[in-house]
Amino acid sequence: MENLIDVLGRESTEYEALLQLSQRKTPIIAGGDLAELQKITDEEQELVSRIHNLDRQRAGVTADIADVLNRDVKELKLPNLITMLSARPAEQQALAEAHDRLQAAVRGLKRVNEQNSELLNSALEMVEFEMNLLQAAKTAPETANYNRGAYNAGDTMGVIDHGFDAKQ
Repeated sequence: MENLIDVLGRESTEYEALLQLSQRKTPIIAGGDLAELQKITDEEQELVSRIHNLDRQRAGVTADIADVLNRDVKELKLPNLITMLSARPAEQQALAEAHDRLQAAVRGLKRVNEQNSELLNSALEMVEFEMNLLQAAKTAPETANYNRGAYNAGDTMGVIDHGFDAKQ
């Protein structure tokens, strides 16, 4: 049981670190700083890898507990295990606290990730709008101006042929 509480505690710490990274990422997404976003994404990948390893350890410890208790590992969820520990209040309390801490970190991470996802979708929509605007400008109709040889000498309407405006 101590191993499970220890693994849950370490897993909670990693999720809390991931939550802090995701919170740092929010203003970076809004500001469009791609280099800093890449750094944070790399750090997130390392944390996710550690969380994955801890999750495997937790599954192994839970399987061992299920063997000792002669229970099916699929039915041995943390809330059930907490209830089963009513005869051992100290372990029950420690497991309940570890479970609550992990749940709070995961809920916070989910909320921040949904917010970041909305920001990214808004940024993608803006890029798509700008791309459509550029494409529309390139296919704008020409003016009906002709030269002496009766050739079309019209300019494309609404398009200034200076390239991108660096000040925008």
